Amino acid sequence: MRLYQKIIVGILTALALVVAGITAYGMQALDDANSAINNINEEINRRSGKRDKEVSIADREPFSILLLGVDSGGLGRKEDDEHPARTDSMMVVTVNPEKEESTIVSLERDIMADMLDDGQTFDKLNHAYAYDGVSLTMDVVEQLLDIPIDHYATINLQGMTDLIDAMGGIEVDNKIDFTLEGVHVPDGKHKLDGEKGLAYARMRKDDPEGDIGRQRRQREVVTKIVDKLVSIDSVSNYRSLLNAVEENSKTDLSWNDMLDIASNYYPAFDNVEQEQLQGQNQMINGVSYQILGMNELLDLQNQLKRELELPTSEELEIDPQNEYSQNGLIGNQFYDDSDETDSQEGDEQESENPDDAQNPNEENPEAQEQEPELPTEPQEPDETQEQEPQAPQEEVPQENYEQPAIPSYDPVYEQEADTGNNGLFNVYQ
Repeated sequence: MRLYQKIIVGILTALALVVAGITAYGMQALDDANSAINNINEEINRRSGKRDKEVSIADREPFSILLLGVDSGGLGRKEDDEHPARTDSMMVVTVNPEKEESTIVSLERDIMADMLDDGQTFDKLNHAYAYDGVSLTMDVVEQLLDIPIDHYATINLQGMTDLIDAMGGIEVDNKIDFTLEGVHVPDGKHKLDGEKGLAYARMRKDDPEGDIGRQRRQREVVTKIVDKLVSIDSVSNYRSLLNAVEENSKTDLSWNDMLDIASNYYPAFDNVEQEQLQGQNQMINGVSYQILGMNELLDLQNQLKRELELPTSEELEIDPQNEYSQNGLIGNQFYDDSDETDSQEGDEQESENPDDAQNPNEENPEAQEQEPELPTEPQEPDETQEQEPQAPQEEVPQENYEQPAIPSYDPVYEQEADTGNNGLFNVYQ
């Protein structure tokens, strides 16, 4: 079984496998399992705006689930009014049991998204949780991907620590000696406890590969956790595992839902497509964001819609009043290459050097030798109306854009919360 299959199966069925195994230990074990499942089950007062009726897992209907790793509860981190949590990792999984296929989409944390679907209130995608928890996060992701988000599951950082400790640690071959927030992890082969295992999964600044290296180590840790979760040794240690899950996880899936997924949806995990949604980096108001491209997002939306057996779209819905997309922040004002990709998608985005198309801000610097006339033609833009919008983009910093979509707020944890035109504060800039 491939890595991402193990991750999906582990997240959705590990509890079912553990509880199924502990029934042999007697009624007390079964009661413990039922109690744990009831405690992590947390319904939210939300209904998808993209479904006429709720999806039925019992009837083997295609469904989606949002998986969130919450940045709280570990390495001394806390969640309170002054330190609201964010989502450290975000994945959307769509599952179709009839087609026996699934798709897992990893969402970059810095994707700029519309928090209120109003074309005015934009922020980083992972900040949605800090604004209003799981419910708003589901709404924002649903609006961004233009598909219904049917269910959710969360686990905080302390949950990973407790899971690793409950299973007796994990063995890794650490390539980099580092210390993260007071936790030292030496290089070489070691068995790491929960605290060091979490640090190993989260370290980024000391890794020459940065976030790419961190993501690789996170996948390694998750894989080792899943492998042990489905082992006989873990079943025999069910109390510690149930405690780790019970104290650090939440989901709106019921116990019956979990059993149905484990028994009726399992073949869909043998055919998994893995996708990564990311855009181009842009600095706006001094903050780094990932700005999505229209064509890439539309393709992904339709891929997920087909898996959920929903009608596809020929184009993104753009609000003509403000030119912002209703399916995410993708309008011409924020993706400089969107006009060109509409007419030259095949020529530029599918070229041998796709990096040129991904970062339009680098195209003009590369053509400096061909465009020395730009500085000498400041009086000619009136005669070349179609080319005029491109020249100011070189000279005017993005932070000076006169656009209401990215209000500048002071971090709430540094001083009193300031409210902007939208009435919300940006808790992490």
